[in-house]
Amino acid sequence: MKMKTFKTLLTAASLLLCTSAFATSDPNRTDAPNRTECIAPAKPGGGFDLTCKLIQVSLLDTKIINSPMRVTFMPGGVGAVAYNAIIAQRPAEPGTVVAFSGGSLLNLAQGKFGRYNVNDVRWLASVGTDYGMIAVRQDSPYKTLSDLLEAFKKAPDRIVFGAGASIGSQDWMKTALLAKEVGIDPRKMRYVAFEGGGEPITALLGNHIQVVSGDLSETLPYLNGDKIRILAIYADKRLDGELANIPTAKEQGYDLVWPVIRGFYMGPKVSDAQYEWWVDTFKTLQQTAEFKKQRELRGLFELNMTGKELDDYVKKQVIQYHEMAKSFGLAK
Repeated sequence: MKMKTFKTLLTAASLLLCTSAFATSDPNRTDAPNRTECIAPAKPGGGFDLTCKLIQVSLLDTKIINSPMRVTFMPGGVGAVAYNAIIAQRPAEPGTVVAFSGGSLLNLAQGKFGRYNVNDVRWLASVGTDYGMIAVRQDSPYKTLSDLLEAFKKAPDRIVFGAGASIGSQDWMKTALLAKEVGIDPRKMRYVAFEGGGEPITALLGNHIQVVSGDLSETLPYLNGDKIRILAIYADKRLDGELANIPTAKEQGYDLVWPVIRGFYMGPKVSDAQYEWWVDTFKTLQQTAEFKKQRELRGLFELNMTGKELDDYVKKQVIQYHEMAKSFGLAK
């Protein structure tokens, strides 16, 4: 009898351990994880941190979760270290989401995430999009994108572009595409890679470089001070509100559209029920006033995708990035 009681207790304890990370009050419905974590695959202060903080605040403000989401940092390779860790070491954590960006997808397309590919995680949800842009100092002689590119075409060695990432990155790729637009070999342009999005703007303001290639959200804090001028936004059409006066590259005759998606993925062994809880949660969250406020505060624009829709988008984007990388000799 004692042995039977011991076995019963052991079974109950095992069940509790198996479900401790994910509480369920109804056998047909999965409830919120007991512990939630967002991994930002970079140092604090960048775009991945921004992405995690967006949902950390809005999940709590909407009372979808009762305890604050933990944000942890796992820098390395624009997401490569985190991607490998979540697949190889933490594949089944139901409360853990990992931030990704368009830069992550570009690196995946170039094989920079090692032995893993786009099919090795569960793509979860997007929370917004940023857009590429190109900017100069307010006192620059280049008033339009055409002004800049005409000067660049005449003397490629006299204009120095700066960005927060190395050759082959999103920022480099956006600059290389502009070079191609005016018939310049991208390998001949002067390009300086900085660490992060803030450093090239500092270099621009110090007149160490002439042009910044980056993302719109990184430049927004500088617009009100009349320190920089954005020559073009890489959006399909003009943005709304205070940004409506900034022209797109497309309307200036240059076929360059570059959205910078931000979102999340999960480990490959997270169960369907646990994954669907997050999908449903993001569908709800994306429609709330609290989420929209936090998205706007972080300079992001609406882009709501979840589950299969996001999965299809990501895989299509990686194929497109791969073809683009091949055209620059950056991928096989």
